[in-house]
Amino acid sequence: MKIQSVRLTTTQAIIRYLENQYINIAGRGLRVCGGGLGIFGHGNVTCLGEALYGARGTLPLYRGQNEQGMGFAAAGYAKQWLRQRFMFCTASAGPGTANLLTSAALAHANRLPVLMLCGDTFSTRLPDPVLQQLEHFGDPTFGLNDAFKTVSRYWDRITHPAQIIQSLPAALATMLDPADCGPAFIALPQDVQGWTYDYRVEMFEKKVHRIRRVTPDAAEIADAVAALKAAQRPMIIAGGGVQYSRAVDELTTLAETHNIPVVETIAGRANLVATHALNIGPVGVTGSNSANTIAEQADVILSVGCRLQDFTTGSWTAFAKDAQIISLNAARHDAGKHRSLPVVGDAKLGLEALSVSLAGYAAPDEWTTKAKAERTKWDAYVAKNVSVGNRPNSYAQAIGVVNDLCDPRDRVVAAAGGLPAEVTANWRTLETGTVDVEFGFSCMGYEIAGAWGARIAQMQREPEQDTIVFCGDGSYLLMNSDIYSSVLTDKKLIILVLDNGGFAVINKLQNNTGNESFNNLIADTPTASTQVSVDFAAHAAAMGAHAETVANPTELGEAFKRAKAATGTCVIVMNVDAYDGWTTEGHTWWEVGTPHVTESERVRDAHAEWESSRIKQRRGV
Repeated sequence: MKIQSVRLTTTQAIIRYLENQYINIAGRGLRVCGGGLGIFGHGNVTCLGEALYGARGTLPLYRGQNEQGMGFAAAGYAKQWLRQRFMFCTASAGPGTANLLTSAALAHANRLPVLMLCGDTFSTRLPDPVLQQLEHFGDPTFGLNDAFKTVSRYWDRITHPAQIIQSLPAALATMLDPADCGPAFIALPQDVQGWTYDYRVEMFEKKVHRIRRVTPDAAEIADAVAALKAAQRPMIIAGGGVQYSRAVDELTTLAETHNIPVVETIAGRANLVATHALNIGPVGVTGSNSANTIAEQADVILSVGCRLQDFTTGSWTAFAKDAQIISLNAARHDAGKHRSLPVVGDAKLGLEALSVSLAGYAAPDEWTTKAKAERTKWDAYVAKNVSVGNRPNSYAQAIGVVNDLCDPRDRVVAAAGGLPAEVTANWRTLETGTVDVEFGFSCMGYEIAGAWGARIAQMQREPEQDTIVFCGDGSYLLMNSDIYSSVLTDKKLIILVLDNGGFAVINKLQNNTGNESFNNLIADTPTASTQVSVDFAAHAAAMGAHAETVANPTELGEAFKRAKAATGTCVIVMNVDAYDGWTTEGHTWWEVGTPHVTESERVRDAHAEWESSRIKQRRGV
């Protein structure tokens, strides 16, 4: 039998392979790779650029303004598609690729699929040392791209065209695996990109991928059920994995059938709508009084799709020391944290199995009634907290105004500074799966760039909805150029820039630990000898956005209505108070390092007060 083959360059073969990888989503056959984001340089334009030009009709390439922003956009895209689709990022050798490190770390921390196809030095080493090459005198194979080993779930350097036959399927398998999901990095030496190989045509046949659902072990289900049936005060922590498993219905069914209160993590916000009777609120450091009250009293805690990060656990002070944790998670690493009873498997299948096996069990009405009463009190606090005119301009007021005026299916994006806590505490979820608060890496700059990627995905799923961005002045100054990207590509964003004059949330932490304000607010920066404020509206308008500055939340509401009616990207700027604009309730303890020795009495007293809560900390594994 004659073997059919096709001669292609390495990069032509990579792109042809990606063109033929599919996934079925809601009955639609879609390419698992939704396209890419790229900035060309000498390390990727001649060969990979040639291959991408030939595929421009099937794998659209979005031109980035900053490589880090490209990675954030790819992460936002993957989140919007619930990790069922990904985008690739391509950067040239050297500084272009180095700029992707932060976004790779964000994707790694958040377990998001992003494929990075980056230029590298020459495999033959004949022209060495080349432009932008880092030379390690004792190891000529060691270069900049090796830095990505720390922030990638899959890493490879292609030194021969045949290697992609194994590397590409392995990269896709990693990105689509619920347990191992994360960024994949493939280094492409500049010479190897153009080398040819006779690839068998079968490599480029259409392949339909499925995201694996692992059935939990029956014995682990039995252990979890035994613990839950003995519970007098059970609670469910719903994490982001619930949404990635598309298990919101199963979560709701289990909670309703067995009368168990549910609290949400930051990544799990929007697992339940705000008005669901069993939604007791967000838990943890940036949580709610309602969720934190029942968390510290719960005797059995079922964690679903959650990695139990410190902002969820209050650095492990949020729960009673003798509470039994059950962890249902696709990843073995997460399922066994803090001596949890592990249930390793898919959230959807696991919740179904637990609900069936719990037949006849319901949490005591007294417990659930108490939880609901706590949520009622929290709702009253939030209603007062977001009220216009209750204090100087605040994040909470802006959030409340937008919450009242947005469409239930609009998507909300926040990431760094004080806004993740404020959105988590004050946003009332109108429909499930509509909130993206990036707090796995809490990365400044994700807000606008990540929202651009989310909007690319949203246009493919719900084009009639809007993507709404809450962004602080600090994050805006760090990375704003994808306002221009959104304008260029007709991907409308509504961006609220809330200006509190610097890094106000870190100033608050600085003050709360007894320290003087220093180098966070512009006004408290000794080297800022010329105090100048930024005209954010003018800056955004220069990039093509419809932009305006408003004086108060009432004006913000009118501006938001105009933004909803507009067809292009809109930026609304409002000053907020750096000191009196915070949500003061809903916080557990959080472990931060404080000085054990100091000449400052205030710092010494703050250290003693901070450490006084450590007695509540669970000392798990």
